[in-house]
Amino acid sequence: MPTIDLSSAPTVPSGTLEALPRRVTLTLPELLLLAEKAGGAPLPFDPPVRDGADPADSSALQSRLGRTPHNPVGGPADDEAYLAALASLNDPVESLTRRGLVVDGVADNGVAGALGLLAVPEIAVDLDVAVDQIRGRGWHRQRGDAVATLATTDGLSFELAWFDSSHWPGELARVATLPEDVVLEPSAAPELAVLPYELLDTGAEAVRTGRSDLLGALVAETPGVVDEAATTELLGALVAETHGRLRAMVADITADGVVVGVVSWVLLADGWRELRAHQADGARLVEVRRVQPADHSLTVGPLLAEVSS
Repeated sequence: MPTIDLSSAPTVPSGTLEALPRRVTLTLPELLLLAEKAGGAPLPFDPPVRDGADPADSSALQSRLGRTPHNPVGGPADDEAYLAALASLNDPVESLTRRGLVVDGVADNGVAGALGLLAVPEIAVDLDVAVDQIRGRGWHRQRGDAVATLATTDGLSFELAWFDSSHWPGELARVATLPEDVVLEPSAAPELAVLPYELLDTGAEAVRTGRSDLLGALVAETPGVVDEAATTELLGALVAETHGRLRAMVADITADGVVVGVVSWVLLADGWRELRAHQADGARLVEVRRVQPADHSLTVGPLLAEVSS
């Protein structure tokens, strides 16, 4: 079993420029090579290149992987374009040496420490975000006062970052920040609404399947609905306007990876809405509340607190 050395993780002085998050952009072959130099640190996803296989050898990749998905962001298993792009990347030894991330065969201390933290954390937050045709995956890992993150939108280029945990709220908000080309418009959904879970489930399915004519009847038959017109409009908006989603799953690694909870957001015409499930008087309800990117840490925070308590 490989030994992961966390002793190389740099200390982060507070109140200085050194306390800010450090980031490096790495290709997949560079990331795999650095992970190997960091004591064989396992990555938080199943990489397409294993056991020293040459990334340029697509046949080796296909024979090893069979029909299993190989793109970390969930691309199709037989995506030949992905394999071709992977094979076209520069030699990782040359590029890392040129960038000073590998010197005399030794990986940069900060990078090695971040990869070690990704491998043996106490708390894990897995992030999955999609906006229109763009999908990204992120992995946040915390141990003590240190956090390391890894993120990608194409499975070829990755951002590795590490920082003091005091910067974690800002990094979570960064995940929810929309691309500059996303145009926001007025929404039919209110700032806050509470729906019975069953109505949200069946009503949304009716809209998705083109049976909007059933929506009014479903709303009218649901006990506790005060404003039938507004509820009907909200259900329609949750399907028609949605063009993105964000999911954060928090797990306690010290308890064998027990999942503590999941935060779910959907992107409507005017921005994000959190979908928060809860129970009241024995009824299953879903609160639909407008949120901003800065609220992401506030919605994930209670789950992190539960792990840390």
